[in-house]
Amino acid sequence: MSEILKVENLKKSFGDNEVLKGISLTVTEGEVLAVIGPSGSGKSTLLRCVTQFETIDSGNITVDGEVMVKTPDSGKPVYADAAALRKIRLKIGLVFQNFNLFPHFSVLRNITEAPVSVLGHTKAEAAERATALLAKMGLTEKANEYPYQLSGGQQQRVSIARAMALNPEILFFDEPTSALDPELTGEILKVIRSLAEEKMTMVIVTHEMAFARDVADQVIFMDEGVVIERGTPEQVFGNSTEERTKRFLQRYYDR
Repeated sequence: MSEILKVENLKKSFGDNEVLKGISLTVTEGEVLAVIGPSGSGKSTLLRCVTQFETIDSGNITVDGEVMVKTPDSGKPVYADAAALRKIRLKIGLVFQNFNLFPHFSVLRNITEAPVSVLGHTKAEAAERATALLAKMGLTEKANEYPYQLSGGQQQRVSIARAMALNPEILFFDEPTSALDPELTGEILKVIRSLAEEKMTMVIVTHEMAFARDVADQVIFMDEGVVIERGTPEQVFGNSTEERTKRFLQRYYDR
């Protein structure tokens, strides 16, 4: 299996607040990585750095063999040129926790807009792909509706379809169920589980511990900007070696 994502010694600060203190990880093709940890541990910042929403202070990031940013011995990170960064961006899909759909576009246009404007697909090609994705998400009848007409779970399924429309090599989810009530959360977890069964490469930041245990191939537990523990779900959830991990997981088991 080829390596889709490699992050080495990633550091990021906001002012005096050092949010990431040397994060390293790899994700191979078809693998699901769950990133867990308390709020403020740096999980979302890690995703934002890898998806080019934030610049890094130092470290290296490689996506599907393409170097996105590398830090030489001089200490200043050097990003790839604009064309290379755009190419890398197309390999990445990102699903936000708050949907981020275009409110003035129909469901269908939310999904077809990027394939037409970014990839140069014809409207017919984009619509065919979007229709197939909506069927996959159980939303065929919602194609001509607008985001305000949908439930939160339906909006999140549209945002997953929108990310999938660009045929990314890797999908990132930033707490995809945090804005949903428990009933709607199940809808989204079912969709993500089906993608995992199809061997979609994914990195999922989540507070859903049972879901992470069931779906992930590997789990990283972060706290205060560092990786405290990593391993298979069986290792991290069932046989964690770090006291901090045990304390964090105990809170969920006590619910």
